[in-house]
Amino acid sequence: MKDSPLTIMFAAGGICPPLNQPRKGFVKIAGMKKIIVFICFVSCLPLFTNAQKTIPLYPDSIPNSRPTPDEESSGHDKNGVVILSKVSRPTLTLFLPQKDKANGTCVIICPGGGYWVEAIDLEGTDIAKRFNEMGITAVVLKYRIPSDQTMIDREIGPLQDAQQAIKTVRERAKDWNIDPSRIGIMGFSAGGHLAATAGTHFAKALIPNIENTSVRPDFMLLIYPVITCQSAYGHKGSCEQIIGQHPTPEKITEYSNELQVTDATPPAFLVHASDDPAVPPQNSIIFYLALLEHHIPAEMHIYKSSGHGFGLHLKNTKEEWMDRCRNWMDGNGWLKQQHAESSDGR
Repeated sequence: MKDSPLTIMFAAGGICPPLNQPRKGFVKIAGMKKIIVFICFVSCLPLFTNAQKTIPLYPDSIPNSRPTPDEESSGHDKNGVVILSKVSRPTLTLFLPQKDKANGTCVIICPGGGYWVEAIDLEGTDIAKRFNEMGITAVVLKYRIPSDQTMIDREIGPLQDAQQAIKTVRERAKDWNIDPSRIGIMGFSAGGHLAATAGTHFAKALIPNIENTSVRPDFMLLIYPVITCQSAYGHKGSCEQIIGQHPTPEKITEYSNELQVTDATPPAFLVHASDDPAVPPQNSIIFYLALLEHHIPAEMHIYKSSGHGFGLHLKNTKEEWMDRCRNWMDGNGWLKQQHAESSDGR
């Protein structure tokens, strides 16, 4: 028995229309097998979804780790945010923009969660998709949660993962159509502390790096970040997770990133809310002032209200901080189209 006649529509670079609605400029192919419907669907799928690929952060063994079972778990908080806990196997999830939009810039995203958990969608994948709309490649870093059970030295574990993320992206820049001189790091809350630490502690690589690849990010995007471990404005829970409950004054200074800014620190964009009840806005302010003191280009936006953990969207206002971020990146040349030939990494 012959297959029923089918009408399939194709258009170069376009979305497949309904099968029973021909459109000008489409090629009509009739009498084909039903399998072609599936081919059409699959061929159009990339137009609706961001190309994603998750890879282990470390190709071989994980440095500074103990042999323990993987106890990672995920759940939802009261607002429906996806929360990961007990992360001990770090990964990178790559979000590639459409090829015709890709501009060569990449942002590595560190979700927040007090160094206890990670808000992987609100402060990770949701942000990555927004960057893809700008033509920016985004990489969500699922970093290790500091733990004496899974790490030999819990203090350096997250920073190792941030450095390895920068190293990996820089070394695979050609594969992923990225300019190796346009790799930034972004962090929210405690993830902001991690991003700021990566931007101020890059002189010494804490990971195997025989290639001597630079682990310095080219810019930082810090959203309601924990910056300091000083008692006045520090976030006690985050700092205790990395340097313990009774740190030495030297350790407090080392992980108070406003005290680690130098003339080599990369440019930064900062966002905070005045009424943040968890991480006072002074964290962003003191970091901004330290950057100015060292003549580092910086921009800061302090909003009247939005509290903490607002992700992409501020509360009680139509203002979108990501629009300000886009303008800042554009002004620094990071949205300028690149035309280097490379494979797409998909």
